Amino acid sequence: MGVKNIHSGTVAVVGNGPVGQTTALLLARWGIRVVLLDGRPERDPIGSKAICQQRDVLEVWEAVGVGRRIADEGVTWEIARTFHRDTELFAQPFVDHGRSEFPPFVNISQTRTEQLMDEAIAAQPSIDVRWDHTVTSVDQDEHEVRLHCETSSGPVTVTADHVVLAAGSRARDLRRQLGVEFPGRSFDDKFLICDIRADIPGWGNERRFHFDPEWNPGRQVLIHPCPDSTFRIDWQVPGDYDLDAEAESGALDRRIRRIIGDVDYEIVWKSVYRFHARLADRMRVGRILLAGDCAHIVSPFGARGLNSGVLDAENAAWKLAFVLRGWAGDSLLDSYDLERRAAARENLDVTAATMDFLVPQDDEQAARRLGILEAAHTDEQACRLVDSGRLSEPFWYVDSPLTTADPERPFGGRPERGHSPDPVPGVLVPDLPVTVRGRGETRLRSIARDGFLLLHGDDVDPALLRDIALTATSAPLRIHALPEIDHTGLLASVLEAKPHEVWIVRPDAHIAAVVDGSDTGAVFTALRRAQGQCAAAPQVLAS
Repeated sequence: MGVKNIHSGTVAVVGNGPVGQTTALLLARWGIRVVLLDGRPERDPIGSKAICQQRDVLEVWEAVGVGRRIADEGVTWEIARTFHRDTELFAQPFVDHGRSEFPPFVNISQTRTEQLMDEAIAAQPSIDVRWDHTVTSVDQDEHEVRLHCETSSGPVTVTADHVVLAAGSRARDLRRQLGVEFPGRSFDDKFLICDIRADIPGWGNERRFHFDPEWNPGRQVLIHPCPDSTFRIDWQVPGDYDLDAEAESGALDRRIRRIIGDVDYEIVWKSVYRFHARLADRMRVGRILLAGDCAHIVSPFGARGLNSGVLDAENAAWKLAFVLRGWAGDSLLDSYDLERRAAARENLDVTAATMDFLVPQDDEQAARRLGILEAAHTDEQACRLVDSGRLSEPFWYVDSPLTTADPERPFGGRPERGHSPDPVPGVLVPDLPVTVRGRGETRLRSIARDGFLLLHGDDVDPALLRDIALTATSAPLRIHALPEIDHTGLLASVLEAKPHEVWIVRPDAHIAAVVDGSDTGAVFTALRRAQGQCAAAPQVLAS
């Protein structure tokens, strides 16, 4: 990308976890200097933490050079099995409208993901990593943000044009200083995690979810395979569960052996935690954006925590870059709050429904759940009501102020589990192989992430389209005729693209608009809207 080494402005990112790392790498890709702060003295690799990385997140990471490495090192799984007692109820596949080079999910420890991103950051001179910088207070004015830090050498103040707070769920004091509320609820039951290393023949590369198994009666167990013959097992346990007492008594060993049998094993990591569901009442405060667990916490069933945080990072990075590079006005940042809080609300709704199914809140919910699970043994329709966690998927910005709706392509609502929606304005463009002059064979989403991407049919005048686009935006721009990059016709078929249409794709690969290429005013207005500026087209461009 041509803007890669041109620096304009500085963003301070608070929190050197995966969300902060992703934010820093993406900003650097856009030519923005980054100061990456963390209060810890150094990286502390403890446990697997977030292990399940979704396909679209791997594509974001590939844009900064680590997605393929993470996918190759991780354990690939393409099916999720759900059981009730000893009966398999259903197996969920994953259907992709595109032809992504990445699997639907890979399992890899957060620790290893962080290590790989650390390597990418070390190779990026525009990212200044500062450990031992605990941000204790923050203030801002119309020109800059000042972060006041405590270090082992004394107080330090870091100044930046903008800040992304990715400091995790415990950033209570910073949220309070910004006047941000963090309402929500906590669940009573606890969950026990054990990462065990063992040689267990026959355990395939698949996620397995067990309702009421004989080895955890009345509760649930989730099993994920991980690299290096490691398996992540999550047990739902009572609120008064005592891990230390169970380990000391030998009951933990018995708990594990009831699942894996009489094989040698090693506990790599173990922990107990309680789930929370919370959402900040705003994710933009002036020059400061909140991202990841700092802004929203969801239960892990569905793997929506880290995955949604990475998509926060991508949304924040391209918009901050556009503002700092002068390609868009400050109002573009308002859409970060609108889009990512809407995404967080959907994640909360989805995971709250899962938790209510896993942990019924009253006798009526418990009876309903039992009835559904028993019926699902023989009734396919009942299987659709079994909620073992709707797995992570990107949010679709169909109602965003940046999206131009197309009456001929309405959003059909949330698709079935494991399916992606039809390609309409607001959703991610399907990823397919394309051939671009001077670049050879590549991927559609790869070229989309270089700036705005305009795809057009044969009936559109390319010279006129370029004139309109250059009038509407000063941001990096790619314009391609579909037949020139889509030699097989597969992309046009998947999109159901018509010869007179122009498809406008945002820098995060979401479809912003599908408009008539002969209507120059519509093209101009849709492109302006996609960068947060809804000014009407000038008269000279009127169709």
